[in-house]
Amino acid sequence: MANQENLPLYEKIWVKRTFQRAIDIFILLLLFSLLSFRFLSINTFTLPWFLAFSCESWFTYTWIVILNTKWSPALTKTYPQRLLQRVPELPRVDLFVTTADPVLEPPIITLNTVLSLLALDYPSNKLACYVSDDGCSPFTFYALVEGSKFAKHWVPFCKKYNIQVRAPLRYFCEVTNFESEDSSEFKQEWFLMKDMYDNLSRNIEDVTRNLIPFPLEGEFEVFSNTEKINHPSIVKVILETKDELSNGLPHLIYISREKRPKYQHNYKAGAMNVLTRVSGLMTNAPFMLNVDCDMVVNNPKIIQHAMCILMDSKSGKDVAFVQCFQQFYDGIKDDPFGNQWVAAFEYIIRGMAGLQGPYYGGTNTFHRRNAIYGLYPDEVQYGKKVGKLTEKKLIQQFGSSKEFVKSATHAFERSDYSTNNGISLSNFIEEAIQVSDCGYDNGTSWGKKMGWLYGSISEDVPTGLNMHRKGWRSECCTPVQTAFKGCAPVGLLTTMIQQKRWASGLTVVFFGRHSPVMGTLFGKIQIRAGLSYCWLTNWGLRSVFEVCYAALVAYCIITNSNIFPKGLGLWIPFTLFVIYNLHTLQEYLSTGLSLRHWWNNQRMSIIRTTSVWFIGFLSAMLKILGISDSVFEVTQKKNTSSSAAEDDANAGRFTFDDSPVFVVGTTILLVQLTALFVKILGLQLQAHSGNGCGLGELMCSVYLVVCYWPYLKGLFARGKYGIPLSTIFKSALLAFIFVHFSRITLIS
Repeated sequence: MANQENLPLYEKIWVKRTFQRAIDIFILLLLFSLLSFRFLSINTFTLPWFLAFSCESWFTYTWIVILNTKWSPALTKTYPQRLLQRVPELPRVDLFVTTADPVLEPPIITLNTVLSLLALDYPSNKLACYVSDDGCSPFTFYALVEGSKFAKHWVPFCKKYNIQVRAPLRYFCEVTNFESEDSSEFKQEWFLMKDMYDNLSRNIEDVTRNLIPFPLEGEFEVFSNTEKINHPSIVKVILETKDELSNGLPHLIYISREKRPKYQHNYKAGAMNVLTRVSGLMTNAPFMLNVDCDMVVNNPKIIQHAMCILMDSKSGKDVAFVQCFQQFYDGIKDDPFGNQWVAAFEYIIRGMAGLQGPYYGGTNTFHRRNAIYGLYPDEVQYGKKVGKLTEKKLIQQFGSSKEFVKSATHAFERSDYSTNNGISLSNFIEEAIQVSDCGYDNGTSWGKKMGWLYGSISEDVPTGLNMHRKGWRSECCTPVQTAFKGCAPVGLLTTMIQQKRWASGLTVVFFGRHSPVMGTLFGKIQIRAGLSYCWLTNWGLRSVFEVCYAALVAYCIITNSNIFPKGLGLWIPFTLFVIYNLHTLQEYLSTGLSLRHWWNNQRMSIIRTTSVWFIGFLSAMLKILGISDSVFEVTQKKNTSSSAAEDDANAGRFTFDDSPVFVVGTTILLVQLTALFVKILGLQLQAHSGNGCGLGELMCSVYLVVCYWPYLKGLFARGKYGIPLSTIFKSALLAFIFVHFSRITLIS
């Protein structure tokens, strides 16, 4: 029995990938060979040659970073049965759901996420679900109120029959087996639940589309005369478990923080900090789970798996957060838009798990409240913080609410607060409204030293970096049954907007005070972990070198010059290209993905890097220079099933509009096509000293055109599948300027 008690609640299993390591090193040697060849050919120095050397040096650095990140992959195995045997009472967990726009994020999707959380296999009196509505929408509130009535039937149904998929939107899309022993009773209840959910979703849809009158009166009166960016704080307790029964329903609280036009609301980071403060007042759970509004629970026992990591007496003490992978239930077959990131999670994120831990991905994450409050690991373990901080100092850090400061003190001391004393959650409404005011953060440490950090529209990465800088670790949680599943971005435009936002936010992080470089030099981020963060935060900077390289190829063809070696020297970049592609193909195939999936991801890697990441980088530079601020664009969510998506023959086709995100990609395509036509028609200038354009430049240009093939088809298509004439005109003008500049530069 003693041996059983000493067994860990989780263990880390290291994955040996000897073959992949060997190929990774071989690719690195080829990159060094290419750099050495350029360095030894310094006598042929030209500006294009120097720019090519600079770009290839950056590619080599990037590969070193990737190789470092992939070098020590690890799996995390949890033992929930040991947790239940060893822990007399499971800890409280506060559940956070964030939504920002009732149009782009339909209330029925948010409701399904909430229902799946309310039905978790965890004592309901230990759970409280907080929904942050940054759109201040009466429709979202209406969906939660009506959904809470349905939850009183849905949650017992799920637990009675051990339903695994507990979001009704997903559950009723699946084929249900009625051949069990209690099939008659189950079948009757199944159809009852189905009818109730259909009626619920129909009512919500009718209200959302204004098909039926929706008067703002009674409990909805607070939404009258409100605007999305101009309204007071609204806090509503929808469900409250007053009898402390473990088999009831968790608390459900709706929050719409105050917004005023003259106050910076700090995007999702501001909403998360409000959720943290309001939950600290009402339930003050030591652990918190945050999910996006479209991430439904797919494994009802996921909290037990996460608690195995956070509550392990040896290895879990310094774990600040537990990250579950993002996976999708409606992804289009073969991932035509490259937004499912299956291979990246398998190789890059598992690699980070073998270092100081994965980065915080913004959703599907369990947090330790004390780590969010800015404590260091040793302060949590030995209780150093409380003795050093006076009430005045606590108010300076946490804000002017004395009740919230009191709850923070309880969190530091790891003692229970409020709910054990039989105090109703409604008693905290007034204080909750105070801590969700738009000016509450001013003069405090919120967003600077603790909580979700401000300054970037990718708030998740600097928040995780800040905790790693203090010496915390993180862990992946990957149970056999996927923990959460969400909506994959639908369509090309949604994918591009999301990628642009990420690239812009991550670039601001890299050049800001929360840079992984600063955290490694002056904090407790391990060197290899800091390098792995550089892979993430350099997405925008990487685009500059790839765009430059693409431009150099076209420049050399147009001006009949070269950047690639000729003769035997050409075998170095050619071999590098072939080995790299075969290596990545092998990684995709070994993960169970198809050849088509691999090509779609390779193609989209080129497209997003040379277009929207570049736009995101420029946007970030304007923000850093103080010229303009970044704009947070919400990713559209759609209420579609995977079967419907796959049945749609046009689901994976590229669609275009007049958005600026398509201008750069179209320009690159037109430049490459112009260069190839110049070569084919013999319009190149005469080469000097035999250093004319060679096979290397032609192959590279053709490869770019092949990657941009959907754009090429879009030049001649019509409707939403065609690139608008306004975009073509802008791109053609930019391409003409480039070609004209190239020829003038060479002549001069």
